[in-house]
This record gives sequence, C-alpha cells and structure tokens, in this order.
Amino acid sequence: MSLDDIFEKAPLMAIFRHQSRERAIELATTAWDLGIASIEVTLQSDEDVRALRAVADLAAERGLSVGAGTIVEAGQVEAALEAGAGFLVAPGPDPVVVRVAQEAGVPIVPGVATPTEVQLALGLGLTWLKAFPAQWLGVDWFRHIRGPFPQARFIATGGMDADNAPEFLDAGARVVAVGSALEDPAQLPALARLLATRPS
Repeated sequence: MSLDDIFEKAPLMAIFRHQSRERAIELATTAWDLGIASIEVTLQSDEDVRALRAVADLAAERGLSVGAGTIVEAGQVEAALEAGAGFLVAPGPDPVVVRVAQEAGVPIVPGVATPTEVQLALGLGLTWLKAFPAQWLGVDWFRHIRGPFPQARFIATGGMDADNAPEFLDAGARVVAVGSALEDPAQLPALARLLATRPS
C-alpha cells in the first residue's frame, strides 16, 4: 500500500508512544471507529513492538496499514516489518535508513525541519515528509516551503491537537499527526468532529 493510499483516507494520524499492548488496542479501535484511519506506533521498547504487532494485526482485518515510528537505525527496519508495519516514520532523512527501507520495499516518511533536509529527502526519492516539530516551525513554514518544493507532501507532527490542526491543514499540511495530546480522552472525539467538518 502506497503512502498516498494510506493517507487519502483522512488528513489525521494518531501516534501511540509508550502505550501498553492493551491500551494501544483500545486507542486504535476507538480511532478507527471514529474515522481516523492512520496510526503510527513508535518503537522504543519491547512493549512498543508488542503493541505494534497487536495493532497491525487488527488493522489488517480492516484493510488498514499501521506505521512504525522513531526509526533511527537500519536494524529497526526489519524489526518493524516483522511486527507488521506497513510504513515507517523516521526523525530525520538518514540516507542509510532510507536505503534499507527502500530495499525492503516499505514506504518511509523522514522528518524534516529545513529546506536543506527537504531537498535531501526529495533527492532520495521521497515525497511524503514529516515536518517536525510543527508547532515550533509554525503555520507560515508550510506556506513558504511549498514554493520551492511543490511536490512535497507534509505531515505536521509535534505539538498538534484538535485545536490547532485546522490551521496547519489550511496552511498546506496534508496530514496532521497527534501524539501526546491523545492522553486527553477528549482529543479523539474532537478530532473526529474535525474530520466531519472538513471538505472531502
């Protein structure tokens, strides 16, 4: 499944960090039922791997794909794929990690924060990029970066929630990824309401 296919379902992605297997299943089921199709599970512990495997199994039953995040070294690519990841998310455009992912045939979304990093990622053959930290970069970054790089498709990550997501989407982000804000149980329903009010 291509990244276009994955992210066309909704302009929102939920990021699960340090969630137990049971909590990840609960959050994922709620997100999917609310119409939030895209989920990333960060891999920084053995429990994260178990959570990814459980969520990926459930996603497959719904015809969905789950991403593995915080891929910082090549060895994580194989572990993520074995756990069922359908795409990868990295903090930066490391050419070695990108090459290993491409050789494995799995889409990867690297993090970028500067024009230099955007140009590097595009030169590696990537078009979906994670703008991080989006809250610090600000909405104007997205408006300006589209000038020299109209082919880039950005996922705004870092400091995002249901309140500020609309302005980042309006500024040109194709997807907004919400992580820490999900600790607030009101966020998923609020994000679902946002989906319902945006043009398809």
